[in-house]
Amino acid sequence: MKPAPPHPAVPEGQRPGSGRPAAQAGASRGDAAPQVALWQQLVAVAGVLQAIRGGTSGTAALDAVGAALRPGVQALLFQVLRNLGRAEALRRQLARRPPPPDADALLCTALALCWRADEAPYEPFTLVNQAVEAAKRHPATRAQSSFINACLRRFLRESDALVAATEADPVARWNHPLWWIKRLQKDHPEQWEQILHANNTHAPMALRVNRLQGSQAQYQQELADMGAAADPAGADGLVLHRPLPVQALPGFAQGRVSVQDMAAQQAAPLLLQGMDRTRSLRVLDACAAPGGKTAHLLEMAGEGAPLQVTALEIDATRAERIHQTLSRLGLAAQVLVADAAQPEAWWPQASGGALFDAILLDAPCTASGIVRRHPDVRWLRRETDIAQLATLQKQLLAALWPLLAPGGRLLYCTCSVFRAEGDAQVQTFLAHNTDAHLLPSPGHLIPRAADKQGAVPDNRFGDHDGFFYALLQKSAD
Repeated sequence: MKPAPPHPAVPEGQRPGSGRPAAQAGASRGDAAPQVALWQQLVAVAGVLQAIRGGTSGTAALDAVGAALRPGVQALLFQVLRNLGRAEALRRQLARRPPPPDADALLCTALALCWRADEAPYEPFTLVNQAVEAAKRHPATRAQSSFINACLRRFLRESDALVAATEADPVARWNHPLWWIKRLQKDHPEQWEQILHANNTHAPMALRVNRLQGSQAQYQQELADMGAAADPAGADGLVLHRPLPVQALPGFAQGRVSVQDMAAQQAAPLLLQGMDRTRSLRVLDACAAPGGKTAHLLEMAGEGAPLQVTALEIDATRAERIHQTLSRLGLAAQVLVADAAQPEAWWPQASGGALFDAILLDAPCTASGIVRRHPDVRWLRRETDIAQLATLQKQLLAALWPLLAPGGRLLYCTCSVFRAEGDAQVQTFLAHNTDAHLLPSPGHLIPRAADKQGAVPDNRFGDHDGFFYALLQKSAD
């Protein structure tokens, strides 16, 4: 139920780079030979932006882009989404009424890319020229090309004044919906600015070394030998200084390493710590796709008796990704397509009626903690989603808790920084389940990029996304 990651062959965090074409009028900064005209990419980016505004996820919208355009479009799109609040505020300064949706998407795309010249992927003058060219060439925007040209030329002339006029708008300043900003101010009164700042930065590329095939130190040295620096984090993690295509990672196809954020890498060790590893344990991974945490549990099983892992996923297509993940790593688990909230439909098949020793519930959530990897999330979510998802999380906890053996442990986690999906959810559960006890847990992890060298005590695992963890133990009697 977690959002799908960006295309792994195109690590987010790089400038449009090797997959990005140079513009017809003016080369991109530091790029190689031209491949595709920039105006074509701007048309595609505007199309994806319009799809997101219509409720389509960024991943799904990008999948509809042709393979030749997709790498550059993704890089440009992510920058647009991180600056969309500012771009829309600038558009309101330039036009009293918004133009038709296609033209508005293209205009906002250009403004988002060029409003800060020092961070623009191309010279602002080039971006404006190519945006106007895109408007002229695309049938849906051709009638608005003169309007787009006038707006963008005015922006080039008056950019300082126009930007200053938007500075008091919190949505423009922070590039998040106003309700999101207010929610963070309430949930994290001392850290909300740090979280919003982190959300507008590039996430690092973090790796999990498969301890069954080698050590963290060995793999770090192997990366260093090929000129790729990485810092160790956690027991199995490495954070790359610069992202790499997964095909360039030594032994990736053979399962020696996986791409997984450092916050997500805490799930398996948190669940298994302190458990009796001298006997085989029955473990349930609910809402398991794409299978990274399932795999990490199985990789850790090499330290003790085997684990009998059942991985549940309600969506058949996403369940297939669990099979693919385990196959690449040479691991095996029971994978079931089922609704975790309806155990009567799958529990007999999963364990023959036996209770689980450990349950990992990575519950569906707003994904508010992984906005730097999925910048479309902030524009897709609605404030009402929080209560709806909190209700689902409550249902999942209620359905799975009876399946846990006495003395067993359930790890509840979400990739969210909203307290309604984290601390508040767990406190309500504890109040209604007297046989549940909260063990030492990380709680809310603030996105690591927001931390200023330890200012936030929750950050202890290196550079990571926003997450929540609560480890619950059931009374033994």
